[in-house]
Amino acid sequence: MLLLHRAMVLRLQQACRLKSIHSRLCIQACSTNESFQPQRPSLTFSGDNSSTRGWRVMGTLLGLGAVLAYQDHRCRAAQESTHIYTKEEVSSHTSPATGIWVTLGSEVFDVTEFVDLHPGGPSKLMLAAGGPLEPFWALYAVHNQSHVRELLAQYKIGELSPEDKVAPTVETSDPYADDPVRHPALKVNSQCPFNAEPPPELLTENYITPNPIFFTRNHLPVPNVDPDTYRLHVVGAPGGQSLSLSLDDLHKFPKYEITVTLQCAGNRRSEMTQVKEVKGLEWRTGAISTARWGGARLCDVLAQAGHQLCETEAHVCFEGLDSDPTGTAYGASIPLARAMDPEAEVLLAYEMNGQPLPRDHGFPVRVVVPGVVGARHVKWLGRVSVQPEESYSHWQRRDYKGFSPSVDWDTVNFDSAPSIQELPVQSAITEPQDGETVESGEVTIKGYAWSGGGRAVIRVDVSLDGGLTWQVAELDGEEQRPRKAWAWRLWQLQVPVPAGQKELNIVCKAVDDGYNVQPDTVAPIWNLRGVLSNAWHRVHVHVAP
Repeated sequence: MLLLHRAMVLRLQQACRLKSIHSRLCIQACSTNESFQPQRPSLTFSGDNSSTRGWRVMGTLLGLGAVLAYQDHRCRAAQESTHIYTKEEVSSHTSPATGIWVTLGSEVFDVTEFVDLHPGGPSKLMLAAGGPLEPFWALYAVHNQSHVRELLAQYKIGELSPEDKVAPTVETSDPYADDPVRHPALKVNSQCPFNAEPPPELLTENYITPNPIFFTRNHLPVPNVDPDTYRLHVVGAPGGQSLSLSLDDLHKFPKYEITVTLQCAGNRRSEMTQVKEVKGLEWRTGAISTARWGGARLCDVLAQAGHQLCETEAHVCFEGLDSDPTGTAYGASIPLARAMDPEAEVLLAYEMNGQPLPRDHGFPVRVVVPGVVGARHVKWLGRVSVQPEESYSHWQRRDYKGFSPSVDWDTVNFDSAPSIQELPVQSAITEPQDGETVESGEVTIKGYAWSGGGRAVIRVDVSLDGGLTWQVAELDGEEQRPRKAWAWRLWQLQVPVPAGQKELNIVCKAVDDGYNVQPDTVAPIWNLRGVLSNAWHRVHVHVAP
């Protein structure tokens, strides 16, 4: 009987553990804790009725044992019939209404009840909803620890289908079939070609944007270039010598590293769409990112090919190795004066944040033109030449130009406008986001600011009342060099929420060192391609009661 009592006490302890964990986790809850050492109370009874009392206790314990045995049977049955889910099923659970599911390896977890408890905030965890955790844990390595895995194990509901663990077969007939795998946090604007931006809450988490979530702007399928056979062809000047440079040859030039922000001409285009329809991808505030680039200076390479500044106008034309079915490659150009100026720091980059360029960002070599629109930073660079006129590429002559709001597709004349090179001053709010509810008391507002042409951002003004009153935000990030402010400034403002306010109309505007400032509304700068969208950025939020 004593042995039976001891066994029942152990079962009681296990039952208590079962109660503390959601019923769906019976696999974990029913496991034996080897470190548990149960107390061993005595079954000693006094008095004439000790035998009767003992049998009563034993009867009670036997009854409890039957209940626990049944619970153990249910747990074992659940373990033997683990639920199997497909990736498609997991991907449909992305909201509190459907449940919020994620995967790690081959395991499936329902984290609906944990979302609001996530230390990094619900929005961060929601980025992984319906998909794998691995890409996010790769960004935030603090998660990959034993206590985090133990916490996650409490939410396990099943396993992924074995069929979903097999890599999909590549269809060679699809020109995009060999595109690289992308980070699931990216907000996709188009799949073919792939164009995507990081979510606002990740965009300004770091001064340097991690490679996996750097915004991606592709015009054509991503080429798969063999670095061993790669050659960059540089057309020589009259009397000079043309070059055919391997990756090793480029590494022999002096290496330079610079921090540069790239911004797409269409960043914040979605705000122009709200005024009037435009043609182009619906970029929000994330078609901008910052990296530390490493490579050879373009001026050094051009000089070796015999090029030098000339009195007449000239342009350096770039062609990528990405091409359409007709063989037409992406192309763009910049003025020779900028390319040959050591102070302009134009790079033939082969490194991004200390690593070889990712495929989506131009492996093995791309152009980086500090202070200039992203469209001129040609990726997968294959050919460089100097011409008396700018590139005849469609993307130089018939795109990326700004026009009056009065111009439509019936009256537009692309030859009448210059190609965009330097971009105007820009800023945007990344936290809080439009439509969010913020706590009363104090609100923290974050964002980025940048200006083209190397002009430094000297101030960011923030308003909580739609622009009636203003406060100056604190600027973070690297100090900017005069005329070489190639990278953005991150900014933030912590400010009390005015008493009694039920909503806030938050606005930001930046000022650069030329005292250029953002326009207050979108309508006067609207254009049919939706480029150069840099009006005051506005976010409307609610205040919690």
